[in-house]
Amino acid sequence: MKAKTAAKKPNIFVRMGRKLREVFSELKKVTWPSFGKVLKATGVVIVVIVSFLIVFTAINFGLSELLGLITNIA
Repeated sequence: MKAKTAAKKPNIFVRMGRKLREVFSELKKVTWPSFGKVLKATGVVIVVIVSFLIVFTAINFGLSELLGLITNIA
């Protein structure tokens, strides 16, 4: 039988409390962006999404028209 030299593992609530304290201490170190930077980044994301939407809609429309031409010929 092994000698019990290691300390007993704390219960789950103690471990969860420690983890929560670590998370909050790390969140205090985070540098949050300013409101202007957030708005600018949001605007960029919306522009990229809308441009991809337009491109994919055009491709979809073009392919559907091509399919319509192919099926009407046969």
